[in-house]
Amino acid sequence: MKKLTIFLTLLGLLAITAAMAWSGFGSVVHAVMRIGLGGFLLMVCCQLAVDGVLGLAWHAAFPEIGYLRLLGARMVRDAAATCLPFSQLGGIVIGIRATCSGHGLHGREARQVDLPEAACANLVDITTEVMGQVAFVLLGVAFLVAHQRNSPFVMPVIIGAVFLIVGTAGFIWTQRHGGSIFRRFGGMFTRSLASQWHDSVLNGADDLQERMEAVWGRPGRICASAAYHLVGWLGSAAMLWMTAGFLGASLSFPNAVAVEGVTCAIMSLGFLVPGSLGVQEGAYMALGHAFGIDSSVSLGLSLLRRGRELAIGIPVLLLWQFMEVRGLRTTSAKPMPKTEVGYVPASSVVKE
Repeated sequence: MKKLTIFLTLLGLLAITAAMAWSGFGSVVHAVMRIGLGGFLLMVCCQLAVDGVLGLAWHAAFPEIGYLRLLGARMVRDAAATCLPFSQLGGIVIGIRATCSGHGLHGREARQVDLPEAACANLVDITTEVMGQVAFVLLGVAFLVAHQRNSPFVMPVIIGAVFLIVGTAGFIWTQRHGGSIFRRFGGMFTRSLASQWHDSVLNGADDLQERMEAVWGRPGRICASAAYHLVGWLGSAAMLWMTAGFLGASLSFPNAVAVEGVTCAIMSLGFLVPGSLGVQEGAYMALGHAFGIDSSVSLGLSLLRRGRELAIGIPVLLLWQFMEVRGLRTTSAKPMPKTEVGYVPASSVVKE
């Protein structure tokens, strides 16, 4: 998997370089520079506002977890997926760590989130995000058909949306019933482990399943979370519409929804490619051509999107790492339990 990730990363970078060479490096640079520093900072602020909506989406499904904790974990998860050479799966793992960490971007909350709860929260949030994405993609396809009925993207995207719906339904079913399946068949895979590990794995699966059933037993919160995510997707389309205006491209908001919606569907198919390198650029250029946008401007739109993601993601990752290190140092500096002889490690205290 590591070799495949490296290969896909290099292939994506090669695709971006080839696209810039084909469009003309000078033309692309000129298109990007037209936005100016003020316009770029406005894009960053709008992205932060969208991030705030995504935090609300997560909090709608998990109100028992603090909003700042969820917002911070969401930003770390997105930053890892966009700024680091990981696939989306790697970003999810880091997001789980950021959610259960007691010293992350959310500050020093008294309540701790254990690993099963963090895993459950991330899986459900990703699921509700995909639910909102499906509605957004279908809306984008509708606007694309209204603009260009014979577009070659319509049928492939509709087929992809159908597979996305089926996959989402299967993912939801797995979250609601996967624990019992693992309990029934997982034992045969864990019997070779030490007895305490065997019990820990099975008990952890039971805990995760109970949390999943509790969350999916609240359909109102799930629907609210998906609705917030749809607002977030519409916000990303609004940023594309605004950025296109800065670059001098004529793109209406419905057309921006079509471009962003179909692009999201294409990027979902290439989820193994770290940061969707090359996939995003190709989608923007192809869809931009369908709406009469010059290839250099379309590529500039994609690069500016990456620019705002890096402008937010890199500081978020650095801040998270700083607070992680500080939290670990604080934990290691805590005094050990005292005995008559002196201080001894807590793990060596044996109950008689």
